[in-house]
Amino acid sequence: MAVRPITVIGHKALHSPTKKVKEVTDEVRTLVADMFDTMEAADGVGLAANQVGSRLRIFVYDCPVPDGPNARGVVVNPVLERLGTPPPLEDEEHGEGCLSVPGEWFPLARHPRARVTGTDLDGNEVVVEGEDLLARCLQHETDHLDGYLYVDRLTGPVKEQAREAIKDRGWQADGVLRWDPSTQKADEV
Repeated sequence: MAVRPITVIGHKALHSPTKKVKEVTDEVRTLVADMFDTMEAADGVGLAANQVGSRLRIFVYDCPVPDGPNARGVVVNPVLERLGTPPPLEDEEHGEGCLSVPGEWFPLARHPRARVTGTDLDGNEVVVEGEDLLARCLQHETDHLDGYLYVDRLTGPVKEQAREAIKDRGWQADGVLRWDPSTQKADEV
């Protein structure tokens, strides 16, 4: 398969809701295989279809979980259920990053557990439930498909820090709204 360029904040594909997949075609299967290759090349734990320029409601994930193998799969037409109450932001220990805001990390309080339902490429029901990093991943990727980036959810001084960091990166000014993980590392973009 192939590694595809990843869209960067400011690209219109990231700020519009995606469209429900009506039928899994060979083109969709190729897209998913390319998404796994792209996610791996970029050292990501999740990737939404609109991050590689597709308007389809699909994401892939390969996320570490405690005491076991990575949770790995694809979800077509995911529906998210957030579970639990997000901790106060000051208790947030780990920042959140995004392949579409490469090289940046900011604290964001997410729900501690999440469940996504959808289907796999063969139309079988998929239910993925997780906590901690997997919960964050499920929320993050579903947000992408709804047209939101994690930086859209930041508040207060952290939101301003993110705006400044993004401005300093100059992506919009340069008009370079994609990067190629087969030739670049996220912190070099």
